[in-house]
Amino acid sequence: MTKYDVLQKYYGYNSFREGQEMLIDHILEGKDVLGIMPTGAGKSICYQVPALLLPGITLVISPLISLMKDQVQALNQAGVHAAYINSSLTENQIAKALTYAGQGRYKIIYVAPERLETERFLRFARAVDISMVAVDEAHCISQWGQDFRPSYLNIVQFVKQLPKRPVLSAFTATATGEVKDDIICVLGLQDPKTLVTGFDRQNLFFAVEHPKSRTRYLQHYVADHEKESGIIYCATRKNVEKVYEMLQREGLAVTRYHAGLTSEERQKNQDDFIYDQKPVIVATNAFGMGIDKSNVRYVLHYNMPQCMENYYQEAGRAGRDGEPADCILLYSAQDIMINRFLLENKEENPNFTEDELMTIRERDEQRLQTMNFYCNTKECLRSYILRYFGEESRGACGKCGNCQKHYVEKDMTREARQVIACVEELEERYGINVVVGTLLGGKSAKLREYRVERYPSYGTLNKMREQEIKDLIGQMIQDGYLKQTRDKYALLQTTGRAEDLIDGICTVTVKMEPKSRRAMEEDDRIKGTGKRRSDILNTRGLEFFEILRSLRMSIAREEGLPPYLVFSDKTLVDMCVRLPMNREEMMEVNGMGAFKYEKYGERFLGCILEHTGGIREKFYFGEG
Repeated sequence: MTKYDVLQKYYGYNSFREGQEMLIDHILEGKDVLGIMPTGAGKSICYQVPALLLPGITLVISPLISLMKDQVQALNQAGVHAAYINSSLTENQIAKALTYAGQGRYKIIYVAPERLETERFLRFARAVDISMVAVDEAHCISQWGQDFRPSYLNIVQFVKQLPKRPVLSAFTATATGEVKDDIICVLGLQDPKTLVTGFDRQNLFFAVEHPKSRTRYLQHYVADHEKESGIIYCATRKNVEKVYEMLQREGLAVTRYHAGLTSEERQKNQDDFIYDQKPVIVATNAFGMGIDKSNVRYVLHYNMPQCMENYYQEAGRAGRDGEPADCILLYSAQDIMINRFLLENKEENPNFTEDELMTIRERDEQRLQTMNFYCNTKECLRSYILRYFGEESRGACGKCGNCQKHYVEKDMTREARQVIACVEELEERYGINVVVGTLLGGKSAKLREYRVERYPSYGTLNKMREQEIKDLIGQMIQDGYLKQTRDKYALLQTTGRAEDLIDGICTVTVKMEPKSRRAMEEDDRIKGTGKRRSDILNTRGLEFFEILRSLRMSIAREEGLPPYLVFSDKTLVDMCVRLPMNREEMMEVNGMGAFKYEKYGERFLGCILEHTGGIREKFYFGEG
């Protein structure tokens, strides 16, 4: 069997996505690889396909029980025998799984990193042929990453204790250059083939909104997308409960997830979401890692996350099937205070030195500032994200929330010089709020205490609004005329480029929203602008999509499966467009593998024939 046979038989695809084949080829040649690929880019195929072709067993190191269960369930549904070993199993179940694995029943075994330390598992690993160790969520091995897990360091020692060194493959969705280097170094990858496919996911629509009432925005958005599945992230348990209760009062099918619930409640609520009993879930960031639900049509952030890595990973849980999805962040300046409090009170790793802890705190603060700039920039949001992850920006995407707003550009060079003068007069000892208050001529107790009224810059921009000055300062930081210290005080300081601005060599232009635009009703901005099924299917096609979705739900309930593991929304849409009339045509449908056809294909084919009478032209459901 070739790699193409495996891809078609078990996954229903006729070709590989960008970069997948290259990594698979290197693994099959016995070489280490590192794949940095955004959520939904098909990382799992990169190690699952070669795992089925290599002679021995592949161990997949995975950080969460839910992640393992989801992946193993999906593999078994596709006809691949796989197992997981973690703390959710009894000792007898673990012994049975290892026995079956030793007999060659499983080609792929998912295992928690903590399990690698146990004598029983090490005895098993030494006794069988381990062809590959695949490290999922590899950023967890880097102490500079956003989700460092000390247990991941067990992987290195475990591999050293095996009779022969297997191929090592590592995969992650988000990694800066520094984290990438750390993965290679700490994991001990040998001259790895490294692939960064690009972080851009064209099917995701990014937007940042500043609504007067975030709860009202959510209420309208979720009601307008009632038939769609979505995740709403909140920074605290308190906000999860608040949003959950509000949506429940509106009669919407919603559930919740946070660490304050019992493990039984969390599991039930997670299952309700995955099985589409409650298509919307309100959660803290404790939820989502390992949830492979492909039909999430939106991810809304009620609060700003602490860093871009977290945001992109959480937002990336939308549209895993490649279909259009919305990623909308609802911003409030209060979010900075909430996140700073959470960072200051997070549990610190006792294995780090004080110098290392200080560096980590500074980086946490810098990440928070970067996230805040994202929420306030007027530039293309997609370009901002790509630049952060070290990817060359191709300019404005034309499809994010900022690109679709109508800004006017205003030359604010004169005002920018006043900002620089103020920062220098304050001797670079204060943050943005004090600088803005001074320029506005504020009279708060804090400003009086600092005696800012004695400076020539006091009140020089009192004709401007507070937010306009903050927007100007944000642009000056982005342009490199100002910078902020990396500590929690975020003091505003000038850079060497400031002299060019003072000398008239450079200018500062700021994008401003016209007042008429700001005054528009929020409801007009609640609906999202990502392309939907309605852009692909006409009215009758959408009706037929619901018929196929009902059949999928019936099958899912019969087998006790999440509906998306039967077929994804993308597969159902493709059925509506193609209207296959026989097995050969059904096998051309996206995501229709041979195993899936044998299990479900005939029932869907029968449904299509029943509703079309076998006449495709009469019932064409495409555009038009």
